[in-house]
Amino acid sequence: MVFMGYRSESENGFCTSEVGIILPTYGEAQNISRLIDALENLKIDSTILVIDDSSPDGTAEIVRRKQKEYTNVQLITRPSKSGLGTAITDGFKTFLSANYQPKYVITMDADFSHNPQELPKLLSTIRKTRCGIVIGSRYCKGGQISGWPTTRKIISKTANLIAKTLLGLKMYDCTSGYRCYSTEFLRQAIDNLHSHTYEIQIETVRQASLREFEVKETPIFFENRKQGKSKLTWAEIKGYLTYTLKAVTK
Repeated sequence: MVFMGYRSESENGFCTSEVGIILPTYGEAQNISRLIDALENLKIDSTILVIDDSSPDGTAEIVRRKQKEYTNVQLITRPSKSGLGTAITDGFKTFLSANYQPKYVITMDADFSHNPQELPKLLSTIRKTRCGIVIGSRYCKGGQISGWPTTRKIISKTANLIAKTLLGLKMYDCTSGYRCYSTEFLRQAIDNLHSHTYEIQIETVRQASLREFEVKETPIFFENRKQGKSKLTWAEIKGYLTYTLKAVTK
């Protein structure tokens, strides 16, 4: 299957389940195999969609091997590093274009900073509340962060404060990438998602607010990656701030 100009690879063609899981990857050869195994061990009705930006470390090759083990693992390879925001929206569009759409879509990091064992908690919350988005929150009561240097904590707290203040968002953690979306919300919002990088987290929350979809939070334990390098750059921080400031004027 060719999607959005990118190459989609699967041993069994694209099919989906109740839950779609999006894993954007770049340079995750040290983590991706273990992560897929951990997600499979949850025993939920899921399709795992890896979107790899031509990682030079062979991440995609590892995913191809996992496809021979698991029929529910899908792979999209993109020609170059194109940003977290576009990876997530490409994932949304892939699931929305499926003949059988998932009821829920999970986004999470592929470096184990988001614990797979907490994924069922996000699903449980969205099933009970029927909201548009459930955010795995590092800052609500019960949420924790481990292993971040002080500078990274300051950046995260500042980004949250700016977004909450300027856009009037009533939540503790509006920048966390560990999320569960209802497909009903995604169908309404997808044409208005244009982020390239980390501002996708704010853009989706803002679209939920504009469309009167409730956003819930559930506490998570966030642990800084132990394998590989962080992907956050100053250019992406600038893009996030630029998006937030522009959104205020719209």
